[in-house]
Amino acid sequence: MVDPLTQVVALLQPAATAAKMVSGSGRWRVRRTESGQPFYFVILEGSCRLAFDGSEPLALQANDFVLIPAAYDFTMSSLEPVTAEDAQAAPVALADGRFRLGPPDARPDVQLLVGHCVFGSPDAALLVSLLPQLVHVRGESRLTTLVQLVGEESRAQRPARDVILSRLLEVLFMEALRSTAGTAASPGLLRGLADERLAVAIRHMHESPAQAWTVAQLANEAALSRSAFFERFSHTVGVTPMDYLLSWRMAMAKNLLWRQQLAIAEIADRVGYSSASTFSVAFTRHVGLSPARYAREQAQSPVTPEPEAVALG
Repeated sequence: MVDPLTQVVALLQPAATAAKMVSGSGRWRVRRTESGQPFYFVILEGSCRLAFDGSEPLALQANDFVLIPAAYDFTMSSLEPVTAEDAQAAPVALADGRFRLGPPDARPDVQLLVGHCVFGSPDAALLVSLLPQLVHVRGESRLTTLVQLVGEESRAQRPARDVILSRLLEVLFMEALRSTAGTAASPGLLRGLADERLAVAIRHMHESPAQAWTVAQLANEAALSRSAFFERFSHTVGVTPMDYLLSWRMAMAKNLLWRQQLAIAEIADRVGYSSASTFSVAFTRHVGLSPARYAREQAQSPVTPEPEAVALG
């Protein structure tokens, strides 16, 4: 049976744009807003604080890993209390290509390896909505190793660099996400997969998206009553079972249209529609464009946009 988490990460098509070493000393604070791009880092030494989207600050320590699939509003700061009078720190580039927050000549209190990437998927927003807003993993050496490998590869100019980076990022994301699967993550795919009953239904939807699933059939696969399944799925995943199935079918359809390797009738059959016309109606209602027009527009703009300037260097 297919692994939904692997499918979602693979469809996101993560590609590295930058990886750098950042250290901090004294009192410092940086804030990143309105970017929406994936951001991750690992604490190599020392400690600092992270406040995400108005939540209570999270104290981070050595070997902590953090992934924010769509970073819109978060603040990082020193453990030393930062007052309202303290201005936001501007990273200072050091001679060896590293970056420093706070006084550049002081002994660093924290050292981080920071990574930035973009998602090449034409449906990244939908797929990211299935993931937690924040992933925090403590003491997992495998993640530290993966981040270091991404950093080394991104700084080198070796053959097959981009292919290796994309594969490393896929492994990094899957390792980070599965490390949090059993925790109280926000509603979404991870919480659904952590529920033994719901995971069966989700895997069936991913394995056979072309099947004419009903709520009753999915409830039977999950060994739940129809009403119990519907309520449990909606509460845990954040959308109804049929909305999830529709979104997954449309994500697959967008990816197939973007690749331009199949006719629209073949795509319709693969994602569960009896004809190209019924698929076109559903796709147009969901996306706002007909399949043919969507494919043309994707062909005219194949380059993934560069992310905005990064607050940590």
